[in-house]
Amino acid sequence: MRPEFFAARRCAGLALSLFAILALPAAAEPKHGIAMYGEPALPPDFVSLPYANPNAPTGGRLVVANIGSFDSVNPFIRKGTVPWQIRFTIGESLMGRSLDEPFSLYGILAESVETGPNREWVEFTLRPEARFSDGSPVTVEDVMWSYETLGTEGHPRYAGFWTRIESMEQTGDRSIRFTFNIADRELALLAGMRPILQKAQFEGLDFAEASDIVPVTSSPYVISDMEPGRYVEFTRDPDYWGHGVVPFRRGTFNLDTYRIEYFGDETAAFEAFKTGIVTSNREFNVARWESQYDFPAIQNGTYETAVLPHFRPSGMTGFVMNTRRAPFDDWRVRDALIHAFNFEFVNEAMTGSQQPRITSYFSNSPLGMAPGPAEGRVREFLTRFEADLLPGALDGYALPVSDGSERNRANIAAALARFEEAGWTVQDGVLANASGTPLSFEILLETGSSENAAIIDMYVQSLERVGIRARVASADSAQYEERTDAYDFDMTYYRRGLSLSPGNEQYLYWGDESVDTPGGRNLMGVSSPAIDGLIELILTSESQDDFVAAVKALDRVLTTGRYVIPIYQWNISRLAYDARLHYPEEMPIFGDWPGWQPDVWWWEE
Repeated sequence: MRPEFFAARRCAGLALSLFAILALPAAAEPKHGIAMYGEPALPPDFVSLPYANPNAPTGGRLVVANIGSFDSVNPFIRKGTVPWQIRFTIGESLMGRSLDEPFSLYGILAESVETGPNREWVEFTLRPEARFSDGSPVTVEDVMWSYETLGTEGHPRYAGFWTRIESMEQTGDRSIRFTFNIADRELALLAGMRPILQKAQFEGLDFAEASDIVPVTSSPYVISDMEPGRYVEFTRDPDYWGHGVVPFRRGTFNLDTYRIEYFGDETAAFEAFKTGIVTSNREFNVARWESQYDFPAIQNGTYETAVLPHFRPSGMTGFVMNTRRAPFDDWRVRDALIHAFNFEFVNEAMTGSQQPRITSYFSNSPLGMAPGPAEGRVREFLTRFEADLLPGALDGYALPVSDGSERNRANIAAALARFEEAGWTVQDGVLANASGTPLSFEILLETGSSENAAIIDMYVQSLERVGIRARVASADSAQYEERTDAYDFDMTYYRRGLSLSPGNEQYLYWGDESVDTPGGRNLMGVSSPAIDGLIELILTSESQDDFVAAVKALDRVLTTGRYVIPIYQWNISRLAYDARLHYPEEMPIFGDWPGWQPDVWWWEE
C-alpha cells in the first residue's frame, strides 16, 4: 500500500491561503492569473502546477467504472444523462483552477486577465495559438456566443452567472470584457471558468436539444469512441494546441486513452476491476477495502493501493428531504426523522465504525461551524437573520448520537416527542395526524446503488419503530434523473461536494432562485432569507476574516435546517490502480478531486 501524507508546509500553505488578509493591486493591469484575495501563489514564469510532473511521459491508458447508464455526451445542456466526468475532461475554459489554492485561476485559453479596481469588470485576452480540435481558431466570437448560449439555453448551472452580466463586449482582436451588474468579487473568477464551445458547430441547431452532439472543444482530449449506456472513450489529441504553450497544461493529460466503462451495479464494477477490465478503482466502502483488496493482482504487485488525505470540506452526503412537500416542510418532522436514523448502528454494519459521520456541510475544514454557541463575527452575521433561524443556529447544535444498539431507544423516544410537537402521534401502531392520516412517504433510490439500498433497509426498520411504513422505489438512471429533475420525490440519496472556495454555486445548491428551476441543484427545496443573505455576504466580503465567518454562519443555518440525514464522510480517498499508472508524490490540498485524475497521471511500464 502506498500511503500519502501532506507535508507540513502544505498545511501551513493552506492556512495562509485561507486566512491571509486581502491585498488588492493598486491599479488594473494584465496578469497571468487571478486570486480572490491578494495574488496567485505561482509567478508569471511558473513551469507547471506544483502537483504535476512536467517531465511525465505520454502513453498508456486509464479505465474507470461508472454505475448506471448514459444517453448523451453533451454535458452543456439539461437534456440527457451524461457521464459526470465529461465536462471536466473536454470543457476547456479561459482559465483553470489550481487544486493547490482555493481561490486562484491561471490562464489556459486566455494569456492574460485584467480587472477593474473593485472587480466591477474583467477582461481576458485570448492566446493567438488557441485552436479547437478541428484546427479552427478559438475566437472572441466563439467566447461571446458560448457565454450567451450557455447562460440562456444551456444547463442551469450556467444561468446564474449570465444574469449578473451587465455587458459583454469585444475590446480588441483577441480581447473581451465582462461588466457586472452587482457587487460580487467572485464574478471576475467565474467569468474565466465557462466552457468555450465552437459556434459554427451549432449553427442551425436547437442548442438545448442537441443531446446527440459530440461537442467540438479545444481540450487535450477528444471523444474518439462511445456506445450509449456502455462506454465512452477519450483519446489524447497529439495536435493539441496547448502543448508547450500553456504552463497550466504542462505535465497534464499524459495518458493516450481515458475510458469510462458502465456497469449495472457496484458488484459488477468491482469484478471488472479485479479482472483488469477497469484499471483504477475509487473505493468508498471501507469494509470492502479492508476485506476484499487481497485478490491476486494486489498480491503479485500488478495493482497498487493508496490512501490519500485531503483538506476539502466534507460536503453533505446522506438522504435529502423534499421540503416542497408535506410533512417535510415542518422542521420538527425533519428533526424527528434524523433522530430515527440510527447512524452508529448503520456505521458499524457498513464500515465497522471506521468512517466518521458528517457533522456539518463544511466539516473537516477551517470553514466548518464550531461546536457550541456562535461567537464573534459569526454570531453577528447570524443575528442579522435571527427571525429566520431554526433552533440551534445561535445556541449550538449537534446531530443525535445513539448507543449503537439496534433499537436506539433514546433517540426513538426523542423522535416520537418531536413528532408529537408537530401533530403526529402513534395510533394503533401507526404514526398519524389528528385526522387519522398516516405519515407515509417514499424513498427514491437509483438502481444499482447497493450500499444505499442496504442503509435504507436498516432505516426503514427504524422507521417502523415509530409507526412509519416507508416505501422504497428504485429507478434506472434515466428515470431517476427525470424524477429528481422534476423534484418528484419525498426522500432520496444526496451528495453535494463542497470546496474551500465556496461562492456563487451556493445559490444553485440552496438559493431561493433555484427552488422551482427544473433540473436545478436545490433538491431540498429550501427558500431561506438567511441562506441567501449569508451567500451574499460570502460574495461581498472584503477580507478573509469576514469570508470565513460568513461561511461558518451559512454552515450553521444549513445544518440546523435539518434538510438532510447525514451519513459518513470520506476525508480520505482509497484508490487501487494498475501499477503502471503513476501520479506525482506532491498532492494538492484538494486531494483526489476533478482535475487530478486522469489529469496529472501518467503510464510507465
